[in-house]
Amino acid sequence: MSTLDPAGPAAKSIAHLWWVMLAGAVALYALVMILFALVMMRPGWGGMVSPARWIVLGGLCLPGIILTPLVAHALMTGEELLPGRAANPMRIEAEAQQWKWTFRYPALEGAETVGVLHLPAGVPVDIVVTSRDVIHAFWIPRLAGKIDAVPGHTNVLRVQAAAPGRYQGLCNQFCGMGHSAMHFDVIVHPAAEFSASLAGSDEAAAAPQ
Repeated sequence: MSTLDPAGPAAKSIAHLWWVMLAGAVALYALVMILFALVMMRPGWGGMVSPARWIVLGGLCLPGIILTPLVAHALMTGEELLPGRAANPMRIEAEAQQWKWTFRYPALEGAETVGVLHLPAGVPVDIVVTSRDVIHAFWIPRLAGKIDAVPGHTNVLRVQAAAPGRYQGLCNQFCGMGHSAMHFDVIVHPAAEFSASLAGSDEAAAAPQ
């Protein structure tokens, strides 16, 4: 379930942002360590710069040079992850409840699955997330970011899997003593076979009507 092993465009953007943030953090840390080494190896070296200049250069300019592009990159990545960028995307409803996930597929004659989310490969899907009882969190690390499931409220998360396969999803927000059971399987089917595969799945067949 590593976020650094992405299997979709949204997860790939998040993984790329993580590496960019890591590079920025390493660069900033290296600069601070270089200054520290100079001060330790050459006593009095820092005295050539006034305290006010140290505050301006070290406390404002140095972090600003590194943090500004990182923030800009993070904002652009966030815009790419917003739902609604595809015309008429498929919508799947995800309802959290202690201690299970229920998924409904409005476009497929009210199909419903419990504990297993079915997705078509290569197709953007908007997951409409809500909760029946307490706050949970919906997360498929290899496919997309995470979003809260809030009682009485819906949040929408764009998910797209690059290729057919099996993945794992979970609730990563503590929601009670049964929190460890709040996980679910994700099965990604070829897009052309999605409807037939879902109709023939054991989970959909067993779902209450």
